[in-house]
Amino acid sequence: MKKFWKIAAVTTSDDGHSITLDGRPLRTPARNILLVENADLAGAIAAEWDAQGDDIAPASMPMTGLANASIDLASPNPAEFAAPIAEYAVSDLLCYRDARDPILQAEQAAAWNPILNWAEGHYGVEFAITQGVLPVDQPPATIAALQAAVMALSAPQLVALAPLTTISGSLVTALAVIHQAFDGEALWTAVALDDLYQEKRWGEDAEATKMLQQRRTDWHNAVRFLDFTRG
Repeated sequence: MKKFWKIAAVTTSDDGHSITLDGRPLRTPARNILLVENADLAGAIAAEWDAQGDDIAPASMPMTGLANASIDLASPNPAEFAAPIAEYAVSDLLCYRDARDPILQAEQAAAWNPILNWAEGHYGVEFAITQGVLPVDQPPATIAALQAAVMALSAPQLVALAPLTTISGSLVTALAVIHQAFDGEALWTAVALDDLYQEKRWGEDAEATKMLQQRRTDWHNAVRFLDFTRG
């Protein structure tokens, strides 16, 4: 799609902050007014539209995409949107350790145990940890507590939690981002540990590195969106 506006701006009302393109309100794919509570988020969205060239590149507008998802997908039925995210409580990445490489296993323990320890203290739960990829049953109380934590989140939090969870394979780590329990970059390094270890051991693969960099970008976009929702 070609760029069809000259000026993107923020308009503030009693309902919140909306974005206008040449004075006309920006709408979501479902034709809802794109309205957000945080003025800085609205400014960031307007800046994404201002930065577009002759051809619109949706991939270059992550704050717009997440705001759209919050309004169109999560807000109408938060529980339905949250359900597939909550399922990650059953098989969190951090509970599965390498069975063959003791060096990698030690690095996993050093990076992942503090995150699990935080979750155990914060939610009053326990985790079952295994070596290898065969499924391990988590205590029912642990699954219930983590799933309840997901269901309690707002629509904007849920649309950020979704990519954080799917990118990492770890609901626990995504919840740690929500609660700012650790630095966002440190958590990214933790969930990317296996990939970074293989790259260090076997050398860089251009395609794998490109995919990892994209995952890191998507991760930090979700973290940034969350930061806006806290303001």
